[in-house]
Amino acid sequence: MTKHRRQYPGATPYFDRHGTRRWRFRRKGFSAELGSDYGSPDFIARYEAALKRQKVEGQVGASRTRPGSIDALIVAYYRSPKFRDLAPSSRAIYSNILDRFRREHGHKRVVHLERRHVMDLMAERADTPGAANQLFKVLRLIMAHAVDLEMRPDNPAIGVKRFKQDGRGFHTWDETEIARFYDVHPPGTTAHLAMNLMLCTGAARADAVKLGWGNIRAGRLTYRRRKTRRQSNIVVDIPLHPDLAAALDRLPRDGFTFLETRLGKSRSPDGLSKLMRKWCNAAGLPQCSSHGLRKACARRLAEARATTHEIAAVTGHATLSEVERYTRAAKRSGLADAGFEKLDSWSKREQTLANHPKRFVKKDGN
Repeated sequence: MTKHRRQYPGATPYFDRHGTRRWRFRRKGFSAELGSDYGSPDFIARYEAALKRQKVEGQVGASRTRPGSIDALIVAYYRSPKFRDLAPSSRAIYSNILDRFRREHGHKRVVHLERRHVMDLMAERADTPGAANQLFKVLRLIMAHAVDLEMRPDNPAIGVKRFKQDGRGFHTWDETEIARFYDVHPPGTTAHLAMNLMLCTGAARADAVKLGWGNIRAGRLTYRRRKTRRQSNIVVDIPLHPDLAAALDRLPRDGFTFLETRLGKSRSPDGLSKLMRKWCNAAGLPQCSSHGLRKACARRLAEARATTHEIAAVTGHATLSEVERYTRAAKRSGLADAGFEKLDSWSKREQTLANHPKRFVKKDGN
Protein backbone atom coordinates (compact mmCIF):
# COMPACT_ATOMS: atom_id res chain seq x y z
CA MET A 1 0.00 0.00 0.00
CA THR A 2 2.80 2.39 0.90
CA LYS A 3 4.40 1.80 -2.50
CA HIS A 4 1.25 2.95 -4.33
CA ARG A 5 0.91 6.09 -2.22
CA ARG A 6 4.53 7.02 -2.83
CA GLN A 7 4.23 6.56 -6.61
CA TYR A 8 0.89 8.39 -6.94
CA PRO A 9 0.42 10.63 -3.87
CA GLY A 10 -3.23 11.16 -3.04
CA ALA A 11 -4.41 7.92 -4.67
CA THR A 12 -6.09 5.47 -2.25
CA PRO A 13 -7.83 2.14 -2.93
CA TYR A 14 -11.33 1.04 -1.97
CA PHE A 15 -13.72 -1.80 -2.86
CA ASP A 16 -16.99 -1.07 -4.66
CA ARG A 17 -20.27 -2.92 -4.00
CA HIS A 18 -19.20 -5.65 -6.45
CA GLY A 19 -15.98 -6.28 -4.55
CA THR A 20 -13.84 -4.71 -7.28
CA ARG A 21 -10.81 -2.81 -6.08
CA ARG A 22 -10.84 0.77 -7.37
CA TRP A 23 -8.76 3.87 -6.81
CA ARG A 24 -9.77 7.35 -5.79
CA PHE A 25 -7.80 10.62 -5.65
CA ARG A 26 -8.40 12.84 -2.61
CA ARG A 27 -6.72 16.09 -1.70
CA LYS A 28 -7.94 19.23 0.12
CA GLY A 29 -11.63 18.49 -0.31
CA PHE A 30 -11.33 17.42 -3.97
CA SER A 31 -11.88 13.81 -5.06
CA ALA A 32 -11.88 12.04 -8.42
CA GLU A 33 -12.22 8.42 -9.55
CA LEU A 34 -9.07 6.87 -11.02
CA GLY A 35 -10.52 3.54 -12.16
CA SER A 36 -9.57 -0.01 -11.27
CA ASP A 37 -6.55 -0.57 -13.55
CA TYR A 38 -3.73 0.82 -11.40
CA GLY A 39 -0.88 2.36 -13.43
CA SER A 40 -2.66 2.00 -16.78
CA PRO A 41 -2.72 4.87 -19.33
CA ASP A 42 -6.33 5.53 -18.33
CA PHE A 43 -5.32 5.64 -14.64
CA ILE A 44 -2.42 7.99 -15.34
CA ALA A 45 -4.56 10.31 -17.51
CA ARG A 46 -7.15 10.51 -14.72
CA TYR A 47 -4.45 11.08 -12.09
CA GLU A 48 -2.81 13.91 -14.05
CA ALA A 49 -6.22 15.55 -14.49
CA ALA A 50 -6.96 15.14 -10.77
CA LEU A 51 -3.72 16.92 -9.85
CA LYS A 52 -5.20 19.93 -11.67
CA ARG A 53 -8.49 19.43 -9.81
CA GLN A 54 -10.18 18.21 -12.98
CA LYS A 55 -12.35 15.13 -13.41
CA VAL A 56 -12.27 12.84 -16.44
CA GLU A 57 -15.77 11.54 -16.99
CA GLY A 58 -17.07 8.56 -18.91
CA GLN A 59 -14.21 6.07 -18.67
CA VAL A 60 -15.27 4.02 -15.63
CA GLY A 61 -16.36 0.57 -16.70
CA ALA A 62 -14.22 0.68 -19.85
CA SER A 63 -13.61 -3.05 -19.59
CA ARG A 64 -17.32 -3.63 -20.22
CA THR A 65 -17.47 -1.74 -23.53
CA ARG A 66 -18.96 -3.56 -26.52
CA PRO A 67 -16.42 -4.63 -29.17
CA GLY A 68 -16.63 -2.51 -32.31
CA SER A 69 -18.45 0.36 -30.58
CA ILE A 70 -17.48 4.04 -30.35
CA ASP A 71 -17.07 3.31 -26.64
CA ALA A 72 -14.45 0.65 -27.31
CA LEU A 73 -12.62 2.81 -29.85
CA ILE A 74 -12.27 5.75 -27.48
CA VAL A 75 -11.02 3.49 -24.68
CA ALA A 76 -8.45 2.02 -27.09
CA TYR A 77 -7.39 5.52 -28.13
CA TYR A 78 -6.92 6.58 -24.49
CA ARG A 79 -4.57 3.61 -24.03
CA SER A 80 -2.59 4.31 -27.20
CA PRO A 81 0.83 6.03 -27.45
CA LYS A 82 -0.84 8.63 -29.70
CA PHE A 83 -2.89 9.88 -26.76
CA ARG A 84 -0.23 9.36 -24.08
CA ASP A 85 2.35 11.36 -26.07
CA LEU A 86 0.13 14.45 -26.15
CA ALA A 87 0.87 17.36 -23.85
CA PRO A 88 -1.21 17.25 -20.63
CA SER A 89 -3.20 20.30 -21.75
CA SER A 90 -4.03 18.64 -25.08
CA ARG A 91 -5.02 15.41 -23.35
CA ALA A 92 -7.45 17.33 -21.14
CA ILE A 93 -9.02 19.10 -24.14
CA TYR A 94 -9.34 15.90 -26.19
CA SER A 95 -10.78 14.01 -23.21
CA ASN A 96 -13.48 16.60 -22.66
CA ILE A 97 -14.55 16.41 -26.31
CA LEU A 98 -14.36 12.62 -26.56
CA ASP A 99 -16.17 11.96 -23.27
CA ARG A 100 -19.04 14.18 -24.35
CA PHE A 101 -19.17 12.45 -27.74
CA ARG A 102 -18.97 9.07 -26.03
CA ARG A 103 -21.93 9.79 -23.77
CA GLU A 104 -24.08 10.63 -26.79
CA HIS A 105 -22.85 8.05 -29.32
CA GLY A 106 -20.73 5.51 -27.41
CA HIS A 107 -23.24 2.67 -27.94
CA LYS A 108 -23.11 3.01 -31.75
CA ARG A 109 -20.82 0.95 -33.97
CA VAL A 110 -17.70 2.51 -35.44
CA VAL A 111 -18.25 0.95 -38.85
CA HIS A 112 -21.63 2.69 -39.19
CA LEU A 113 -20.22 6.22 -38.95
CA GLU A 114 -20.36 7.83 -42.40
CA ARG A 115 -19.10 11.08 -43.89
CA ARG A 116 -22.60 12.60 -43.80
CA HIS A 117 -22.76 11.87 -40.07
CA VAL A 118 -19.54 13.82 -39.48
CA MET A 119 -20.97 16.73 -41.48
CA ASP A 120 -24.21 16.59 -39.48
CA LEU A 121 -22.31 16.62 -36.17
CA MET A 122 -20.40 19.70 -37.30
CA ALA A 123 -23.57 21.38 -38.59
CA GLU A 124 -25.12 21.04 -35.12
CA ARG A 125 -22.30 23.30 -33.89
CA ALA A 126 -22.42 25.79 -36.77
CA ASP A 127 -23.04 28.67 -34.36
CA THR A 128 -19.67 27.94 -32.73
CA PRO A 129 -17.31 27.14 -35.63
CA GLY A 130 -14.34 26.79 -33.31
CA ALA A 131 -16.06 24.02 -31.33
CA ALA A 132 -17.20 22.35 -34.56
CA ASN A 133 -13.66 22.32 -35.93
CA GLN A 134 -12.28 20.97 -32.65
CA LEU A 135 -14.78 18.09 -32.78
CA PHE A 136 -13.84 17.44 -36.40
CA LYS A 137 -10.15 17.34 -35.51
CA VAL A 138 -10.70 14.82 -32.73
CA LEU A 139 -13.06 12.65 -34.81
CA ARG A 140 -10.50 12.50 -37.60
CA LEU A 141 -7.89 11.34 -35.08
CA ILE A 142 -9.96 8.54 -33.55
CA MET A 143 -11.23 7.38 -36.95
CA ALA A 144 -7.64 7.15 -38.14
CA HIS A 145 -6.99 5.04 -35.03
CA ALA A 146 -9.99 2.89 -35.96
CA VAL A 147 -8.43 2.24 -39.36
CA ASP A 148 -5.15 1.27 -37.69
CA LEU A 149 -7.07 -1.18 -35.45
CA GLU A 150 -8.92 -2.54 -38.51
CA MET A 151 -12.26 -1.56 -36.97
CA ARG A 152 -13.21 0.01 -40.31
CA PRO A 153 -11.58 0.24 -43.77
CA ASP A 154 -11.54 4.04 -44.18
CA ASN A 155 -11.64 7.35 -42.35
CA PRO A 156 -15.05 9.04 -42.89
CA ALA A 157 -13.71 12.40 -41.72
CA ILE A 158 -11.31 12.66 -44.67
CA GLY A 159 -12.59 15.20 -47.20
CA VAL A 160 -14.92 16.97 -44.79
CA LYS A 161 -14.30 20.73 -44.83
CA ARG A 162 -13.74 22.77 -41.70
CA PHE A 163 -15.85 25.81 -40.93
CA LYS A 164 -14.28 29.15 -41.75
CA GLN A 165 -13.13 31.06 -38.71
CA ASP A 166 -11.92 34.56 -38.06
CA GLY A 167 -8.41 33.14 -37.83
CA ARG A 168 -7.09 35.83 -35.49
CA GLY A 169 -7.65 33.83 -32.32
CA PHE A 170 -6.60 35.57 -29.11
CA HIS A 171 -6.28 39.33 -29.32
CA THR A 172 -2.71 40.55 -29.84
CA TRP A 173 -1.75 43.35 -27.47
CA ASP A 174 -0.82 46.64 -29.14
CA GLU A 175 1.64 49.17 -27.72
CA THR A 176 -1.09 51.39 -26.28
CA GLU A 177 -2.54 48.47 -24.33
CA ILE A 178 0.89 47.44 -23.08
CA ALA A 179 1.58 50.99 -21.86
CA ARG A 180 -1.83 51.11 -20.17
CA PHE A 181 -1.11 47.88 -18.26
CA TYR A 182 2.24 49.21 -17.04
CA ASP A 183 0.59 52.48 -15.90
CA VAL A 184 -1.88 50.59 -13.70
CA HIS A 185 0.57 47.92 -12.48
CA PRO A 186 3.91 49.58 -11.58
CA PRO A 187 7.30 47.90 -11.00
CA GLY A 188 7.43 45.75 -7.90
CA THR A 189 3.97 44.24 -8.37
CA THR A 190 3.41 40.63 -9.39
CA ALA A 191 1.35 41.87 -12.32
CA HIS A 192 4.29 43.94 -13.63
CA LEU A 193 6.65 40.98 -13.24
CA ALA A 194 4.28 38.54 -15.00
CA MET A 195 3.83 41.02 -17.85
CA ASN A 196 7.58 41.35 -18.40
CA LEU A 197 8.14 37.63 -18.06
CA MET A 198 5.73 36.77 -20.90
CA LEU A 199 6.17 39.84 -23.11
CA CYS A 200 9.98 39.81 -23.05
CA THR A 201 10.33 36.06 -23.62
CA GLY A 202 7.27 35.04 -25.65
CA ALA A 203 6.76 32.20 -23.15
CA ALA A 204 3.37 30.54 -22.87
CA ARG A 205 1.79 30.69 -19.42
CA ALA A 206 2.52 26.97 -18.87
CA ASP A 207 6.21 27.78 -19.32
CA ALA A 208 6.19 31.17 -17.58
CA VAL A 209 5.02 29.71 -14.24
CA LYS A 210 7.95 27.25 -14.26
CA LEU A 211 10.71 29.77 -14.96
CA GLY A 212 13.15 30.59 -12.16
CA TRP A 213 16.76 31.49 -11.40
CA GLY A 214 17.81 28.03 -12.54
CA ASN A 215 16.83 29.01 -16.09
CA ILE A 216 19.23 31.96 -16.22
CA ARG A 217 22.95 31.61 -16.92
CA ALA A 218 25.46 34.14 -18.24
CA GLY A 219 22.79 36.67 -19.16
CA ARG A 220 20.67 34.17 -21.10
CA LEU A 221 17.34 32.49 -20.34
CA THR A 222 17.03 28.83 -21.34
CA TYR A 223 14.10 26.42 -20.96
CA ARG A 224 12.35 23.51 -22.67
CA ARG A 225 8.83 24.13 -23.90
CA ARG A 226 6.36 22.00 -21.96
CA LYS A 227 3.80 21.72 -24.76
CA THR A 228 6.26 20.23 -27.27
CA ARG A 229 8.44 18.34 -24.78
CA ARG A 230 7.16 14.89 -25.81
CA GLN A 231 7.17 15.51 -29.57
CA SER A 232 10.12 17.74 -30.48
CA ASN A 233 11.69 18.66 -27.12
CA ILE A 234 12.28 22.25 -28.27
CA VAL A 235 14.84 24.25 -26.29
CA VAL A 236 14.45 28.04 -26.13
CA ASP A 237 17.73 29.89 -25.55
CA ILE A 238 17.41 33.69 -25.66
CA PRO A 239 19.30 36.72 -24.29
CA LEU A 240 17.82 38.25 -21.14
CA HIS A 241 15.87 41.37 -22.11
CA PRO A 242 16.87 44.51 -20.14
CA ASP A 243 13.25 45.16 -19.04
CA LEU A 244 12.94 41.64 -17.69
CA ALA A 245 16.37 41.84 -16.03
CA ALA A 246 15.28 45.01 -14.22
CA ALA A 247 12.09 43.32 -12.98
CA LEU A 248 13.99 40.24 -11.81
CA ASP A 249 16.51 42.35 -9.86
CA ARG A 250 13.72 43.12 -7.39
CA LEU A 251 13.25 39.42 -6.54
CA PRO A 252 15.04 37.41 -3.84
CA ARG A 253 17.49 34.80 -5.06
CA ASP A 254 16.13 31.98 -2.90
CA GLY A 255 12.83 31.60 -4.78
CA PHE A 256 12.29 28.45 -6.83
CA THR A 257 10.16 30.15 -9.51
CA PHE A 258 9.76 33.83 -10.34
CA LEU A 259 5.97 33.82 -10.06
CA GLU A 260 5.66 31.68 -6.95
CA THR A 261 2.85 32.33 -4.47
CA ARG A 262 3.25 33.99 -1.08
CA LEU A 263 3.54 30.51 0.41
CA GLY A 264 6.52 29.78 -1.84
CA LYS A 265 4.65 27.39 -4.16
CA SER A 266 4.67 27.42 -7.96
CA ARG A 267 1.61 28.90 -9.61
CA SER A 268 -0.47 26.82 -11.97
CA PRO A 269 -1.02 27.96 -15.59
CA ASP A 270 -4.75 28.33 -14.90
CA GLY A 271 -4.00 30.33 -11.78
CA LEU A 272 -1.82 32.75 -13.76
CA SER A 273 -4.49 33.02 -16.45
CA LYS A 274 -7.12 33.99 -13.86
CA LEU A 275 -4.79 36.57 -12.33
CA MET A 276 -4.06 38.08 -15.75
CA ARG A 277 -7.78 38.33 -16.35
CA LYS A 278 -8.14 40.21 -13.06
CA TRP A 279 -5.17 42.48 -13.81
CA CYS A 280 -6.34 43.24 -17.35
CA ASN A 281 -9.84 44.10 -16.14
CA ALA A 282 -8.34 46.46 -13.56
CA ALA A 283 -6.45 48.20 -16.39
CA GLY A 284 -9.61 48.45 -18.52
CA LEU A 285 -8.35 45.87 -21.03
CA PRO A 286 -11.11 43.22 -21.24
CA GLN A 287 -9.97 42.08 -24.70
CA CYS A 288 -6.42 41.29 -23.55
CA SER A 289 -5.17 37.98 -22.11
CA SER A 290 -1.98 36.16 -21.16
CA HIS A 291 -1.88 34.30 -24.49
CA GLY A 292 -2.08 37.61 -26.34
CA LEU A 293 1.27 38.60 -24.81
CA ARG A 294 2.97 35.70 -26.56
CA LYS A 295 1.56 37.00 -29.83
CA ALA A 296 2.59 40.56 -28.92
CA CYS A 297 6.20 39.39 -28.49
CA ALA A 298 6.10 37.80 -31.95
CA ARG A 299 4.52 40.96 -33.39
CA ARG A 300 7.27 43.15 -31.94
CA LEU A 301 9.94 40.89 -33.43
CA ALA A 302 8.25 40.96 -36.84
CA GLU A 303 8.03 44.77 -36.78
CA ALA A 304 11.74 44.86 -35.87
CA ARG A 305 12.29 42.93 -39.15
CA ALA A 306 13.25 39.65 -37.53
CA THR A 307 12.96 36.68 -39.90
CA THR A 308 10.43 33.91 -39.38
CA HIS A 309 13.19 31.56 -38.23
CA GLU A 310 14.49 34.16 -35.78
CA ILE A 311 11.02 34.64 -34.31
CA ALA A 312 10.55 30.87 -34.00
CA ALA A 313 13.84 30.65 -32.10
CA VAL A 314 12.42 33.06 -29.51
CA THR A 315 8.86 31.74 -29.23
CA GLY A 316 9.81 28.07 -29.54
CA HIS A 317 7.22 27.32 -32.22
CA ALA A 318 7.64 23.92 -33.86
CA THR A 319 6.36 25.08 -37.27
CA LEU A 320 6.88 28.28 -39.24
CA SER A 321 3.18 28.35 -40.17
CA GLU A 322 2.37 28.95 -36.52
CA VAL A 323 4.81 31.87 -36.45
CA GLU A 324 3.10 33.36 -39.50
CA ARG A 325 -0.26 33.09 -37.75
CA TYR A 326 1.12 34.78 -34.65
CA THR A 327 2.63 37.71 -36.56
CA ARG A 328 -0.43 38.67 -38.59
CA ALA A 329 -0.96 41.61 -36.24
CA ALA A 330 2.40 43.14 -37.19
CA LYS A 331 2.01 46.61 -38.69
CA ARG A 332 1.76 45.95 -42.41
CA SER A 333 2.78 49.49 -43.37
CA GLY A 334 6.07 49.18 -41.51
CA LEU A 335 6.76 45.78 -43.04
CA ALA A 336 5.91 47.17 -46.48
CA ASP A 337 8.45 49.98 -46.01
CA ALA A 338 11.07 47.42 -45.03
CA GLY A 339 10.21 45.35 -48.10
CA PHE A 340 10.65 48.33 -50.45
CA GLU A 341 13.96 49.22 -48.81
CA LYS A 342 15.20 45.72 -49.59
CA LEU A 343 13.82 45.98 -53.15
CA ASP A 344 15.58 49.31 -53.69
CA SER A 345 18.86 47.87 -52.37
CA TRP A 346 18.51 44.84 -54.65
CA SER A 347 17.79 47.03 -57.71
CA LYS A 348 20.89 49.15 -57.15
CA ARG A 349 23.03 46.05 -56.75
CA GLU A 350 21.67 44.55 -59.99
CA GLN A 351 22.40 47.75 -61.90
CA THR A 352 25.97 47.76 -60.61
CA LEU A 353 26.50 44.15 -61.63
CA ALA A 354 25.02 44.78 -65.09
CA ASN A 355 27.59 47.49 -65.94
CA HIS A 356 30.63 45.23 -66.14
CA PRO A 357 34.10 46.73 -66.68
CA LYS A 358 35.41 46.25 -70.23
CA ARG A 359 37.98 43.67 -69.16
CA PHE A 360 35.15 41.24 -68.37
CA VAL A 361 33.64 41.25 -71.86
CA LYS A 362 35.05 40.04 -75.17
CA LYS A 363 33.55 42.80 -77.30
CA ASP A 364 32.55 46.35 -76.51
CA GLY A 365 29.22 45.70 -78.16
CA ASN A 366 28.30 43.21 -75.45
